[in-house]
Order: sequence, then structure tokens, then C-alpha cells
Amino acid sequence: MPVSSLIAGLGLGLSLIIAIGAQNLFVLRQGIRREHVFAVAAICALSDLALIVVGVSGVGAVLQAVPWLVEVIRWLGAAFLVGYGLLAARRAVRPSGAALVAEPAPAAPAVERVTDAASDAARDGRSPAASVTVAAAPRAVTAPSPESRTTLAAAVLTCLALTWLNPHVYLDTVFLLGSVGNTHGDGRWAFAVGAGIASIAWFFGLAYGARLLGGVLGSPRAWRVLDAVIAVVMIVLGMSLVLPR
Repeated sequence: MPVSSLIAGLGLGLSLIIAIGAQNLFVLRQGIRREHVFAVAAICALSDLALIVVGVSGVGAVLQAVPWLVEVIRWLGAAFLVGYGLLAARRAVRPSGAALVAEPAPAAPAVERVTDAASDAARDGRSPAASVTVAAAPRAVTAPSPESRTTLAAAVLTCLALTWLNPHVYLDTVFLLGSVGNTHGDGRWAFAVGAGIASIAWFFGLAYGARLLGGVLGSPRAWRVLDAVIAVVMIVLGMSLVLPR
């Protein structure tokens, strides 16, 4: 396997995928909320791998001969992104328990201790004072409140839509990566492996690394700000797909 082609695919794959976009924001949000993290990262990575194979195998050239298909995807993607952005804007304006909440620590047996005064009273034959119960303090764990959790089906469908209804995915992954990959001749599949490694590393790193932001987003206000940012980015991306440049 030509190492130079593999490194080229890895570099180009990372340069195309590391950008603020609808898909990355969704992965980031699910990672912070710790909801279906593996499933979301796996869907994004596997989708990328499939599109990379399509592009490097030369099917991308065939798709270029069907321009109306890309046009349909462009309008569907724009409608979905704007709709998702409006939902995020609604969450920002009218939050409904989507903030991270503190969860109590696992139940532990209460520890009872008798105060020194109670011990002295018992020795003197007097009524002992009430014992003091020391219970384990709750621990702060960032997790979405139960009523606001996203179902696995909803997360999967949203992830698939953000991936396959985004025309930029086809332009970048199928056409651009495929075209560059085919310039490597016999090393094109090594190029594809490098690009695939970039996708897997990025999506799983983003999804699981997002947990580090849990402490920052531990208040309803912080989540309203995040949802507001998501709303702006989604709507702008959606409008950019259909408005003349």
C-alpha cells in the first residue's frame, strides 16, 4: 500500500471534514448530551466510508452526468437544514428541560454516628441525643433530563438526513475526494483508506471528546446559547444552498 497516497487521503479527508457544519454540530450536541453517541458516530463514519468508495471507484463521474439528482438533493437538504434550524431556535427561545441536570449519586447506606454529647449522656444514664445521619452527597453528573432525551430512532433518522441530504457531502466526498483519489492511479485505494481513517477518527473523536464540554454546558442558559448558535448555522447553511451567489 503506497504510504504517500494513504497520507494524502488522510490529509485531504481531515481538511474537508473538520469544518463547522450541520453534521458536525449534531454529532457535537449528541456527544455533549451523551445520547446514542456510538450510533451517531458510527452512522456518520460508515456513511463517509460508503461515499468515499463511491467516489474512488469512479461512480462519481457517473453521478455528474445526472445533474438533476444533485439539484433535488440540494433543495431537500436546504429544506431540512432550515427546518432543523427553526426547531433549534424554538428550543433556544422556549427551552423544555434540554439542559444538563445534576443526578444523585448511587444510593449508599446512611452512616449513623452518635455525637460525643450523646455518648456522654448514655454513660450517665440520661436519654441519648438523637443520632446524626450522614448521607452521601449528590454528585454532579452531566446528563439530559429524562423527559428531554432523544430516542434512538429520532437520532438515527436525523443523522442520516443531515448526512445524505447535504449536497456538500457529495461535492466534497464523492466528486472532490474521488477525483483526487483517482489521480493516484493504483494507489487510489490507499488514498481511500487514508480518507476513511480520517472520517472514523474525526467523528468518534468529536462525539466522545464532546463530553469534556459537559461542565461548561451545565446550565439551561448555556444550552440556550448553544441551540441559538446551531439555529443560526443551520439556517444560514440551508439558505446558502438555494440562494444565488
